[in-house]
Amino acid sequence: MEDQAQKLRELMKTKPQGTQNVKKTRVIAVASGKGGVGKTNLSVNMAIAYARLGKRVVVMDADLGLANVNIMLNMIPKYNLYHVIRKQKTMREILLDTEYGIQILAGASGFSKIANLSEEERQNFITELYSLSNADIIIIDTSAGVSSNVLSFVAAADDAIIVTTPEPTAITDAYGIIKIIATEVENLNIGLKLVVNRVKNVTEGRRVAERIINISGQFLNLKVEYLGCIYDDPIVPNSVIRQIPFLIQDPKSKASISVQHLVGRLEKTEFQGDHGLARMIKKLFGKDI
Repeated sequence: MEDQAQKLRELMKTKPQGTQNVKKTRVIAVASGKGGVGKTNLSVNMAIAYARLGKRVVVMDADLGLANVNIMLNMIPKYNLYHVIRKQKTMREILLDTEYGIQILAGASGFSKIANLSEEERQNFITELYSLSNADIIIIDTSAGVSSNVLSFVAAADDAIIVTTPEPTAITDAYGIIKIIATEVENLNIGLKLVVNRVKNVTEGRRVAERIINISGQFLNLKVEYLGCIYDDPIVPNSVIRQIPFLIQDPKSKASISVQHLVGRLEKTEFQGDHGLARMIKKLFGKDI
């Protein structure tokens, strides 16, 4: 991670022309210690909930190997982030509108680490990221696990949401990724939040959250905020099969109401300091921009 981070910090000494007054765009990274806990589903439906509040939202599929945001939305993108990095397309050219009021950036599969890009490719990627400055919210759906790319995006976000479920393995892995974030990310200055998915009731969600939060505080001296829970709802697997977000399929379902509640709590979190898209680029690619 240190080698990856060092390479990232060596980049981005100046802003691209015309980007000096980039507005504050809230960047939210969604991560999990293991796959199958509902991370991508949360990212997509949370984006739709934000859009219903009148926000301009972009979902970036940052899984560089198994991109699936587009699958959730029954979309087959012709181009993705790989084409941007290779300068074959611009970010705006691959930005896809959806029928749900959000836009998506399809994930790439042709590279393993951002830091492995050539200097020219990285500089081009940086410039292209600034083209997203019109968005109010950028939700980054990271890959599952604790790869260096996941840690880079988590460290660069305003808020990082860790998703888990009540299953013992998911709880262990959630604490695992929080521990790695605490030990591997230098100068951690983000809102680290926890969401417990597939709960039977509010009590179960809070019990799981308190367990992780207490251990994180005791052994890592790290503050983790409990953002909320999402009910175990049959509409969720049904929506995946139909490739229609559950918030669209039934806005009054337990899962939909849960996600809208999470977004409501996030919206009450005020920005502090140097946040937004410029902050993300600074954290990813260098200190002085």
